[in-house]
Amino acid sequence: MAQGQNSRMSGRFAWASAPLNSIRKHGPGQVQFWIIALLIGIAAAFATLGFRLSIVWLQTLLYGESEEVLLSAARTVPWYLMMGLPILGGLLVGIILHRYTPDGRARSVAHVIEGAAIHDGKVEGRAGLASTFASLITLSTGGSTGREGPVVHIGALISSKVSRILKTDAITSRDLMGCAVAAAVAASFNAPLAGALFAMEVVLRHYAVHALAPILIAAVSGSVVSRLYFGNITEFSLPTHNQDFYVELPAFILLGVVSALVAVALIRAIFWAEDLGDRAQAWIGFPNWLRPAIAGAALGVIALKFPHIIGVGYETMSDALTGELVLISAIVFAVVKGVAVVITLAGRMGGGIFSPAMMMGALTGLAFGGVAVAIFPSVQGDETLYAMAGMGAVAAAVLGAPISTTLIVIELTGDWQAGLAVMVAVSIATALTSSMVHRSFFLTQLERLGVHLADGPHNYLLTKYCVSDIMRKSERLKSSTQKRMWKLIEQGIYLDASATLKTAMPMFDHGAQKQIPIVHLGGQGTATELSGALYYVDALKTYNQALSDASKEEH
Repeated sequence: MAQGQNSRMSGRFAWASAPLNSIRKHGPGQVQFWIIALLIGIAAAFATLGFRLSIVWLQTLLYGESEEVLLSAARTVPWYLMMGLPILGGLLVGIILHRYTPDGRARSVAHVIEGAAIHDGKVEGRAGLASTFASLITLSTGGSTGREGPVVHIGALISSKVSRILKTDAITSRDLMGCAVAAAVAASFNAPLAGALFAMEVVLRHYAVHALAPILIAAVSGSVVSRLYFGNITEFSLPTHNQDFYVELPAFILLGVVSALVAVALIRAIFWAEDLGDRAQAWIGFPNWLRPAIAGAALGVIALKFPHIIGVGYETMSDALTGELVLISAIVFAVVKGVAVVITLAGRMGGGIFSPAMMMGALTGLAFGGVAVAIFPSVQGDETLYAMAGMGAVAAAVLGAPISTTLIVIELTGDWQAGLAVMVAVSIATALTSSMVHRSFFLTQLERLGVHLADGPHNYLLTKYCVSDIMRKSERLKSSTQKRMWKLIEQGIYLDASATLKTAMPMFDHGAQKQIPIVHLGGQGTATELSGALYYVDALKTYNQALSDASKEEH
């Protein structure tokens, strides 16, 4: 009887399993792919919405107010909460990351970029979920970072799960990741165009036509979900700008230069502080899980005097964009916010860099505009327009994403007529920053982790393939070949089974041999077992195929 019931149940769901099996075997068709993109976009948007509302709920629970009005209500928050909550939050973050990630680091946009480039469009599940909760706690308890980085990673988690279920190929998995990221960004900023371009410009790092339609579908779905909840409104309401700002374009060029200096200072300060924290940790000997709590203590002290550093800081950004801050306040707030961001990220507390960069840019632009208008009062300049342009310029320079960042700023404010001023400042800031730091914040993060994406696919693709996956196993080798492999091992010429083509290819280039023995290393680093042999022809074939696939995908 049970057998009959199971048979009937399987028959009922045969209609669903048949398309699934077809997709797994042949890949999704065009219409199927668009439907999957739509569903992923909706899922990523709801996850983004849930993350944002969770921050609001937790902040309200802990501080009595959400981030939108927390700065205004800071006077009523007891001092022990302002100091104690960042410490408690840092302690919880440290424990979570220590327990559920191999390196005690929260995953971010950089890891999504790595997943797209090297791991066939997939990211770590366990570490990613832990990072989500860590970032939620960080942003809710006084950490000074942004929510956009975590939601990008949440979207990537969703697309990775779908890719594993459908068993999609690498190109399809990357496109699905682009869809999820586009929807997450679109839902976070209510900016569908910016979301789509961010996914292609930052994560996929190409503008292939085949990926455009599904990514746009996902981005629109993400924006629709956001608008259904928050309404069809922009994040910031700006005053009407003077439409004769074209005479001020030289000033916006100069603002781009200033924004580049701010962006470079922020990037270098973060990595300098991280190195300093590493040295201090090695010298003192405190555990990894305690590092975020120490950073939280420093943030708590700063928050007593400058509560605007708490959380995302959209209220302060709004004050800058509406001109409600005086010149000295804008300068001081920008410096203090920069210090708080450096402490938070160097302390490995989680969160993103996007919103902090925009906030520092808005404060920088407002201060610059105040000085410019004071020097040239006859021009009738508008400080808030400088704040808007500075917001885009610093953020674009830090992220290395001028196109999507320009659109995000315009869609956040709804001020399309001021787009020229934003584009001028963004282009100058991005160009100068790239000449001074050579790569974006995210690519620098990956560089420090040993992932060299900035060098191009001809370099990083070598790290994608493990020699154990390409080698010919020892049982397939002729006895004469095995003897030759052992002779090479005795000469110290061999590779561990965990090595990649990045290590193997130079050995072929510098040696006369066409095969390299692959071994399992013993306890003292000596070869104890011959696993197989890596043939030069096999390695070269794999590498050339990877380059061909990358070129095909990008076009």
